[in-house]
Amino acid sequence: MSEEKRPRVMVDMSATLIHHGHIRLLKKAAEIGDVVVALTTDDEIKRTKGYTPEMNFDERKEILEAIKYVKEVVPSPWLISYDYMKEQNCDLLVHGHDNSNHIPKEKLVIFPRTEGISSSILRERVLDSLIEMNTDSKPSKASDKVARFLIESIKKEFRLE
Repeated sequence: MSEEKRPRVMVDMSATLIHHGHIRLLKKAAEIGDVVVALTTDDEIKRTKGYTPEMNFDERKEILEAIKYVKEVVPSPWLISYDYMKEQNCDLLVHGHDNSNHIPKEKLVIFPRTEGISSSILRERVLDSLIEMNTDSKPSKASDKVARFLIESIKKEFRLE
């Protein structure tokens, strides 16, 4: 008796800052089949999101390949097409509820996003930590005001508010 072949399940992500929401999505996808991460290239992130990711493609790929739920990582465009899925020999696309890929419904599995976490939220936490580190050790209220003004300006510039 032969073992039934598991489906190849594509999960597309940028994974600019990898967090537990990513891990939960990959774990759910691995319950369905062998996970192929379609990792957005640096150029696509720059073009679409307007910034250079904190970690480059090779760094993000190395981390994802070390996750036990991931079988393969392939470079991908921002939006996944059904033709791209077929090129990668994938049977399904798994995505969060914010999916904007044009994939036939029968080839798409949608999971809810993990509440309270995203790469943008992590960026904001980092900025808040930097402010705290630089204001709590200094007695000057003026420096606190300058630091808070700068952080709010940075958040607005990077659309983190």
